[in-house]
Amino acid sequence: MTRFASPADRGDERGGQDEQDERDKASQDPRQESVAQRADRNVAELVQELRVVGLGVQVLFGFLLSLPFTMRFTKLDGAQRGVYLTSLVLAAVATTLLIGPVAYHRLVFRQGMKEQLVRFANTLAILGLAAVGGAVLMAVLLVTDFVAGAVAAGVITAVLACMLVVLWFVVPLTQRRERR
Repeated sequence: MTRFASPADRGDERGGQDEQDERDKASQDPRQESVAQRADRNVAELVQELRVVGLGVQVLFGFLLSLPFTMRFTKLDGAQRGVYLTSLVLAAVATTLLIGPVAYHRLVFRQGMKEQLVRFANTLAILGLAAVGGAVLMAVLLVTDFVAGAVAAGVITAVLACMLVVLWFVVPLTQRRERR
């Protein structure tokens, strides 16, 4: 990583002010776009992201919905059924949150509310990702407990939970904070 000379290294008496000015310039978006163009771009990016996560949650939800109709489901104990139910509900919540922006868009279509749509959809997408993460972890816990036992299930699920939280939330939020 290249280190640029700080104002103090250059003998600049303003010191921290130049550093703040540089950070302000770096945080500004260099694109020359209108508010409407930015809103259009943001909607397009959000739609692509929702497509990716939507497909994943649909597959998980479909798997969970079909599970009780299998012969082996009757072999689950009470705790495993609780984990199953938790995973199913989280997948349903994720589906609801991730489809929410579509309903919002349909109801405010051509009302000049694209910026509000982006803000609302962003919030729903973040909450939906958290619900997807929870549903995935509960599904992993259920399957690994059934296949390998409680200890292995706990360890595997804990490792995956750490990975999920770090990669989905900690890293982006840390980099966002550093950019300010």
